[in-house]
Amino acid sequence: MAARLVKQCTCLLREATRLSPAMAPVSQLKLARVAHKTLTFSATSRSSHSPSSLTELVERDQVFTPYPERQEVDRLIEKATSPQELLELVGGDQSLHHNHAALILIRLSRLLSEKPEDKALLIQDVRFQQLLHLISSQIATVWHGTLVKLLRSLYILELPKTSKELQSVEQEVRWRLRRLKYKHLAFLAESCATSMQEQHSQELLAELLVHLERRWTEIEDGRTVVAIMMKAGHLSESLMNRLEDKHILDRAQNVTLPHLCSMLLAFARLNFHPEKEDLFFNLVHERLDPALTSLEPTLQVDLVWALCVLQQVREVELQAVLHPGFHTRFLEGKCLKDQSTLQKLLHINATALLEHPDYRGPLLPASALAPRPSAPDKKMTPLQKELQETLTVLLGSSDRGCLEVATRYGWVLDAEVLLDADGQFLPLRDFVAPHLVQPVGNQPLPLEAKRVAFLRWEFPNFNSRSKDLLGRFVLARRHVLAAGFLVVDVPYYEWLELKSEWQKGAYLKDKMRKAVAEELAK
Repeated sequence: MAARLVKQCTCLLREATRLSPAMAPVSQLKLARVAHKTLTFSATSRSSHSPSSLTELVERDQVFTPYPERQEVDRLIEKATSPQELLELVGGDQSLHHNHAALILIRLSRLLSEKPEDKALLIQDVRFQQLLHLISSQIATVWHGTLVKLLRSLYILELPKTSKELQSVEQEVRWRLRRLKYKHLAFLAESCATSMQEQHSQELLAELLVHLERRWTEIEDGRTVVAIMMKAGHLSESLMNRLEDKHILDRAQNVTLPHLCSMLLAFARLNFHPEKEDLFFNLVHERLDPALTSLEPTLQVDLVWALCVLQQVREVELQAVLHPGFHTRFLEGKCLKDQSTLQKLLHINATALLEHPDYRGPLLPASALAPRPSAPDKKMTPLQKELQETLTVLLGSSDRGCLEVATRYGWVLDAEVLLDADGQFLPLRDFVAPHLVQPVGNQPLPLEAKRVAFLRWEFPNFNSRSKDLLGRFVLARRHVLAAGFLVVDVPYYEWLELKSEWQKGAYLKDKMRKAVAEELAK
């Protein structure tokens, strides 16, 4: 038996010498080590005589094969300009190793990102299905960097979450999380976290967040800190605290201006205030103010808007973007990006009006404050629809309140009502309304009358798994309060508990009473 075992080991070592020079040393060492393990083990256990046990040890020890030399197929994949060129490589004359199939799919996703209308046709192509099957069968041998890019590509291609091939890749990523470098974890957070949260594997996302938090000391650059804050910080408060510890202040001293800008935008999105807030924002102003006007115009608006969210904006920064010579280009813009920027300019203008009483101007012209028509194909959410239906019944008459009130501050109220000193509804349209661009009433508000705004908060408005609003919605609520309203918050998690129409109506009445009582108690 021993002679037969030695013969098997000799054959394996002889096979190693026939490998390419680049692969031979590594393979010889591994095979020699395995042979030594097997011979030692056989001296103490009869079960090791099985011919398959040596093969199992080799496969267990050598998890990933060395990356092969560059081949012609690598060049063809990189140079391909159409999906058809890539699909022709599947089942063709080219020899595909364990990474080639994944590389083809990654390249496919990049090409189709420019032509999203072709995705459905591609998924139905037999060769694409063959490619998925090939990837799934070789997934254990795909390299780390390629694997994480592969997962992102499958999400981009919008494979259904029930796809066996997609589930195979997600499972492989879960198994490897401990072995992936932190840069790979950061890549997954930056490129895949949103897809995981909204459409795909919640389990993978949860494990990814755990590893990001546990291994936070491995972060080596400011860009990684910013990227994780932007894409995953709102998913885990403890992770965000770890990232802050990683020192924000120390990194901010050395980080480039673009990365500092990204950090500021990340903080604003999450409404995150670092522990050493004053020191951090003094540094931000010191770095940002001299360079603000040299930045791309849209980025200038984004940054000043972020400072408004975080209540750190200065007069000189407000003036920079509210100057007529700057904002005219956005007032006349028709594309979605310009309209989005204009919306932020409205919020900046509202900040100057409502939160900076000493601000001396300039401000946006009245023509810019007129509400824009909403998209015709925009659908109401279930919460929005139910809230409007309940309010319609509660009010009883259209004179008592308004639904979907577009304000001059860039925010839309779900509803507005006016209450007298006894808590009874007043005819809303009879009275002045400074929050509207074109108010219809002219009577001053009665003494002790209260203007009440209803604001619904949907699931995406919150930091994930928390009841903390994201920065944009914190700013909206703050502006509505500063405009003189009492606010009735209608968060999704409270509304879902209400089963009957009676409960919903009673809930809104109780909310109004509490808002008035809190105001009187001040």
